[in-house]
Amino acid sequence: MGLAYHKMCDYSKALSSHKKALEIREQSLPSNHPDLASSYNNIGIVYAQIGGYENALTNFRKAHEIKKKTLPLNHPALAISYNNIGNVYFKRGEYSKALSSYEKALEISEKTLPHNHPDLAMPYNIAVVYENMHDYAKAHSFFKRAVDIGQHSLPLNDPELQK
Repeated sequence: MGLAYHKMCDYSKALSSHKKALEIREQSLPSNHPDLASSYNNIGIVYAQIGGYENALTNFRKAHEIKKKTLPLNHPALAISYNNIGNVYFKRGEYSKALSSYEKALEISEKTLPHNHPDLAMPYNIAVVYENMHDYAKAHSFFKRAVDIGQHSLPLNDPELQK
C-alpha cells in the first residue's frame, strides 16, 4: 500500500503504511532479514522525497547495514544502497560524502553489471557532484562517460539521454 500511496504522491499515507509494514516485519522476522532492509529503504525514499533528509539517511543506513550483513560485498543491491545514501548527502550539500558513496556504487556496478547496463550511467551523479564543487574538468569527464554508457545501453530516443 505504501508504494501505491507514494506513486499517488500521498506521502503521509505512504510513510504510515511503510512504517506499519516495518513494525509487522520487526515482530515476525530476524533482525537481518532482507524484507526489513526493503522496509527501511522504502521509508528512506519517502523521507527523501519530502525533504526529511536526516530521517532518510537513518533509514537508508539501516537498510544498508542489513544488506552488508546478508549479501556479497559486490551485490548490485549494495550499489543501489550506496547510491541512495549518496543522493541524500548530495541534497544536503555534503558533496565529499556524496562523492564517496557514488564512487562505491559505481565500483560495485562496474564489477557486477554487463558493460552496457543502463545503471552504469552512474557517472552522471558523480559529474553533478563535481559540477557543484566547481571542478568542471572532472564533471565534464564523468558527464561524457555517462553519455557514452547511455548511448550504448539505452534507445536513442530515451529521455535520459536528453539530460
